[in-house]
Amino acid sequence: MPPSTAVRAAALTTCVAVLLAVAGCSDDGGKGKETDQDRAKELASQKLDWQPCPAPSEAQGGGTPPSPLPGGTVWECAFMDAPLDYAKPGGDTIEIALIRAKAADPSKRIGSLIFNFGGPGGSGVAGLPAAAADYAALHTRYDLVSFDPRGVGRSAAVQCKDDEQLDAYFQQDSTPDDAAEEKTFTEGLQSFAAACDKNSGDQLPYVGTLNAARDMDLMRQVLGDDKLYYFGISYGTELGGVYAHLYPTKVGRAVFDAVVDPSKNSEEGSLGQAKGFQLALDNFAQDCVNRGDKCLLPGSTAKEVEAWIMALLSELEKKPIPASGDRMLTQSQAVSGIAQALYSKEYWQYLEQGLNEADGGNGGLLLALADSLNGRGENGHYSNIQAANAAVNCVDFKDRWTLEQTKAKLPEFRQVSPVFGDYLGWSLMGCTEWPVPGTWATPDVSAPGAPPLLVIGNTGDPATPYEGAKAMADALGKGVGVELTYRGQGHGAYNGGSKCVQKAVNAYLLEGKVPAAGTVCQ
Repeated sequence: MPPSTAVRAAALTTCVAVLLAVAGCSDDGGKGKETDQDRAKELASQKLDWQPCPAPSEAQGGGTPPSPLPGGTVWECAFMDAPLDYAKPGGDTIEIALIRAKAADPSKRIGSLIFNFGGPGGSGVAGLPAAAADYAALHTRYDLVSFDPRGVGRSAAVQCKDDEQLDAYFQQDSTPDDAAEEKTFTEGLQSFAAACDKNSGDQLPYVGTLNAARDMDLMRQVLGDDKLYYFGISYGTELGGVYAHLYPTKVGRAVFDAVVDPSKNSEEGSLGQAKGFQLALDNFAQDCVNRGDKCLLPGSTAKEVEAWIMALLSELEKKPIPASGDRMLTQSQAVSGIAQALYSKEYWQYLEQGLNEADGGNGGLLLALADSLNGRGENGHYSNIQAANAAVNCVDFKDRWTLEQTKAKLPEFRQVSPVFGDYLGWSLMGCTEWPVPGTWATPDVSAPGAPPLLVIGNTGDPATPYEGAKAMADALGKGVGVELTYRGQGHGAYNGGSKCVQKAVNAYLLEGKVPAAGTVCQ
């Protein structure tokens, strides 16, 4: 549940800003344009100091240092200086955290393949090593590279509430039913936004997708690549589309997997997600029914299974149940846990087990799934994924929903999803209290002059519904967006186990072979 609020003028008045690596302030005596040009050239030619990677920070999600890849390639980490405000490249800078594994076959190296795994708010520095085994074929000819986008992880992380406060925040009822609950809900949004403003206010105007795309072009130059080679997943497809719009002649090859629909505003996007998660829940329930007595949940039809789930959620709203330690499972956390499990068909077994255990009074597994979605580690520490997610979304999108406007939309959300409708309907207020204004109603991803870019849609994707792939391909422009369909389940396609998808993507990225538009993989 993101935050929100009132617009304020955002201007840096001092040289020192919390969590920022400062380049310095000066009175340039009216030579600002020359200074800015010189500084921009200096940043583009900077040399990175690659070092062995440390363990991920708490903001990145914690853990242990990344192990070498099979074959012995080690992970290296570095920081890249980037302008805080690209309109003032001679002003303050921030550090962008990068990670790379050099190409396994240097003699056939194409360049750097930059990954963004989505969110917004996900740490690429922590995420790439965790997923690298899936990209072994691409590693033969590419340096695998990822980064923490500005505001994320080790890249001047946005900070809002502390761990104890976040535990309380995520326990709050995110689908209020009466005036008292509405008051608590809106006060929670105000409190979250105020904490973000207090702890990271100077950064908030600059953490959006436009600046992240500019960071990627600076990264391309610093890494020594003439063209950007890119693999974007989920929100990473939106970031890639914005990059292609800003720098169409600088794109080399790019894959957009689990595609965000660039034609939808925040309301339409939330409604699309409600439909997508409901479809995934329908598929989960039907799979349960198809397995007969092997399924742990009651019901002889998918609708009966879902009715049972809704009854369980209704009971949790009245009375949360014990989970782990002294923590309780609330209705809102149970819905978050269900949503998390629907991101991958591999998690369906845990969803089934978690629902069954919750019915017996043990909410531990569903709460663990909710914690995963919210970025809470087993040690009780949170990554900054939710803070960064709110910060990026709220500086990107202009919409600011009132309580009355939101309540008027709830029937439409409930109609498309009895389970997720209220949850995603109320999320429309996520930016209502945010302290800086948004940028666009929808992002511009038109990219005339760009080469063919591969856009992959998954028919069973809950978080980025399948229709978004065609919308992205159309918006990129004729001859640019090339759509490939994967008839599968879960969020994304390349990592979904389809050899057909992997073969098509690998041929495109490694050999430049563009699949025929409309290709379908099972």
